[in-house]
Amino acid sequence: MGDYVDLPGVRTWYETEGTAGEPPLLLLHGGFCTNETWDPQRAPLAAEYHVFLPERRGHGRTPDVPGPLTYQDMARDTADFVEMMVGGPAHLVGWSDGAIVALLVAITRPDVVRKVVAIGANFRPPSECSAVPGLLDHMTAASPDMAPFREMYVAVSPDGPEHWPVVADRLLDMYRVEPDLSTEDLARITVPVLVMAGDDDMFTLEHTIALYRAIPGAELAVVPGASHLLTMEKPAVVNRIVLDFLGNDPVPTVFPVRRAEATVPGPA
Repeated sequence: MGDYVDLPGVRTWYETEGTAGEPPLLLLHGGFCTNETWDPQRAPLAAEYHVFLPERRGHGRTPDVPGPLTYQDMARDTADFVEMMVGGPAHLVGWSDGAIVALLVAITRPDVVRKVVAIGANFRPPSECSAVPGLLDHMTAASPDMAPFREMYVAVSPDGPEHWPVVADRLLDMYRVEPDLSTEDLARITVPVLVMAGDDDMFTLEHTIALYRAIPGAELAVVPGASHLLTMEKPAVVNRIVLDFLGNDPVPTVFPVRRAEATVPGPA
C-alpha cells in the first residue's frame, strides 16, 4: 500500500507492509534506486515488523526539489517521516545511500532511532574509499552503466523522464564531496548499530572496518561471496542476520576484546 505525505521539506511517497512487531522498521533504499530494490527483504521483515518504505527526494515516486541534494537534507526528511508517520522511535535498515542517511539520523536525531543496520555504507566520499579507483571520474547521466538506474527512474518519477539528467547530475555532484563524516562524528552514535557489507563490496573492507570501529559497540557482518548488491545476491543470509540483530540483545561473549574496553573501570 502506498501514499504521499507532505513533510516539511518534500512531498514524500511511502509504502507500508506488515503490522506485527514493535518498534516499527524503516527500509531506506540506495542512491538512484526505488523501493523495488527491497523486494527480497519486504516479506521476511514484514512478517516480524510493521515496515515503512519512504522514497527520498528525487528518487522513485517522490519528486525532486530545487537546489542541491545532500545527505543532511535526506536525513532530516527521514527524521520528519518517523515523527509524522511512525509516531515513535523506529529501527532504520539502510542500504548504500540509505545506510548513510540512517547513520546521519542516528547522529543528529537519536530520539527517533532504536537500532540501525547500515548495509554497504561509506562515511567518506567515494574518492577516498571506493574499491574501484576513479569510480566517478567518467560517470554521467548518459553513461551506459547508469542505464538501469535511468529505467527505474523514468518508470515511476512524477517529474518525467526529461528530469533524469537533472537529478542524476545532482546526485553525482553530491557523491564527489559527500558523505563528509569523521570518526569523531560516528563516535557520537549512541544507538545499537550493525555494519554489514559484502566481502567484495564497492567500498574497501578497510573502510568498512574503520566505520565499524568508530561506532561505539557496533557489530560487524561481512557476507561471503557477495558484492555491494548483497541484499539481492544473498537475501536469505542478509535477512537472517538483520532479524537476529533487531530482535535480540547482544549475547555475553567469552573473550571480549574491543567491547571489553567499554566496561573496564577507570582509575579510582
